[in-house]
Amino acid sequence: MAPSRYVGILALVAGCLLPSSGTTALKVSPFFYFDVQVEGAPEDLYEAVAQAQYYLANDKFARLVTLSTLTLSLTSSATAEPIASEATGSAATLTANSTLGLYRGLTTFNQLFYYYAGVTYTLIAPIAITDTPAYPFRGLALDTARNYYPVIDILRTLDAMSWVKINTFHWHITDAQSFPLEVAQYPELAINGAYSPQEVYTPSDVQYVVQYAAARGIDVLMEIDTPGHTSIIATTYPDYIACFDETPWATYANEPPAGQLRFALPEVVNFTASLLADVAKDLPSSYFSTGGDELNTECYANDYPTQLQLNSTGTTLNDALNTFTEVTHAALIAEGKTPVVWEEMVLDWNLTLSNETIVMIWISSADAAAVVDKGFRIVQAPSNYFYLDCGAGGWVGGDPTGNSWCDPFKTWSEAYTFDPLANLTEAQYEFVLGGEQLLWSEQSGPQNLDPIVWPRAASSAEIFWSGQQPTGAPLNVTEALPRLQDLRYRMVQRGLKPIHLQPYWCALRPDACDLTA
Repeated sequence: MAPSRYVGILALVAGCLLPSSGTTALKVSPFFYFDVQVEGAPEDLYEAVAQAQYYLANDKFARLVTLSTLTLSLTSSATAEPIASEATGSAATLTANSTLGLYRGLTTFNQLFYYYAGVTYTLIAPIAITDTPAYPFRGLALDTARNYYPVIDILRTLDAMSWVKINTFHWHITDAQSFPLEVAQYPELAINGAYSPQEVYTPSDVQYVVQYAAARGIDVLMEIDTPGHTSIIATTYPDYIACFDETPWATYANEPPAGQLRFALPEVVNFTASLLADVAKDLPSSYFSTGGDELNTECYANDYPTQLQLNSTGTTLNDALNTFTEVTHAALIAEGKTPVVWEEMVLDWNLTLSNETIVMIWISSADAAAVVDKGFRIVQAPSNYFYLDCGAGGWVGGDPTGNSWCDPFKTWSEAYTFDPLANLTEAQYEFVLGGEQLLWSEQSGPQNLDPIVWPRAASSAEIFWSGQQPTGAPLNVTEALPRLQDLRYRMVQRGLKPIHLQPYWCALRPDACDLTA
């Protein structure tokens, strides 16, 4: 696109801050508007355009040819669908082949401009970006059970996720410590299991979060972890939980309180299948996580009802877990959901899982190859790269010198060096759906949500959107830092409280604070 003083149409393709660009200044006209030339455009596309117009006018982020309009159109073979219906993603351009592509393109468009003395401008015109996501799954996981997060904080996080093209909100909504989710068929679970009547997620709360996310191109993958991490269920169904609140807790659980579902009992199997189906049926996502991590076998070895059931039926604990998993997953599949599990369900147990099951790698990045070797698709979420809670020190009492189990703190730059395809053969690359960074909330809550997540979570967002630099070269920390600084200060302008990456002096002088500078 040749530079000119007045540009009527900007051809822009959805990208993640990696444009092919020039060096000509381009100023946004005071009369700039977005021209939506999409027949039958859905309402949420117009909402996305209004959001882009708002950011363009109000970011006022400092960093000239005038831009007068941005015309949005779909390719001739594409149909206009609501952004929400395409939340799982597709290849996109602006001219785009999907309304979700238009939304991603608007996100990129907003990141190209700065503000100074009443002028909104960019210095890198002409701009031509051809891009498509490298991986379909680009996620952020948030644990809202160990500590409660009000809906407003979740919505703010969804906004920030959309700015970096994260398309999956992995909502870990229940755990051993609390059950804040109101379930229509089992209302007592939240009545007895939430921290307070105010610290719950009602059905309307969940639907609002789902709809808010969908309008930003984000799918909500909900997780109800089973059969471990379920101690809180004993407050409603005490007969369903083994080793409830047993001490010393470290013998029976990875963290307090102890307690796990008695999955060998038929009534517990039926209850869990019913519970999962009741929650899943009202969620539009194609995926639902049943967890399956950190199952403590010592708990069952000392549990009389479990041992009585196993001995009377001549089954092993593995057999019982297999039955439990088959029945609960079948209930989800009947609701049109693909089950998602943690890696132990594949590596530590001999279970019959559907080939469609998605496995999340979390213990170590080194475990990915072993799971893929068994033929399962994976989501990369390794604690040695992507756990945002690591490095805060130990949180259990009576251990003043304790550290977090996954020390040290995972910097954005360490996360950015992650290779999603490491140790895999080329034939296995297709088994990698993408990845996510995760915040477990033993030491987090709404008060520190922004700084502990942002801008670090943008590092994995770019890994799984871009995969590599436009030249084909691997992603590079030195090249990425100035852009991440840019994003961090733009987030501040939009009301977030992200952590500083460096002193402001360094942010103003790219590369000046590098180790070799």
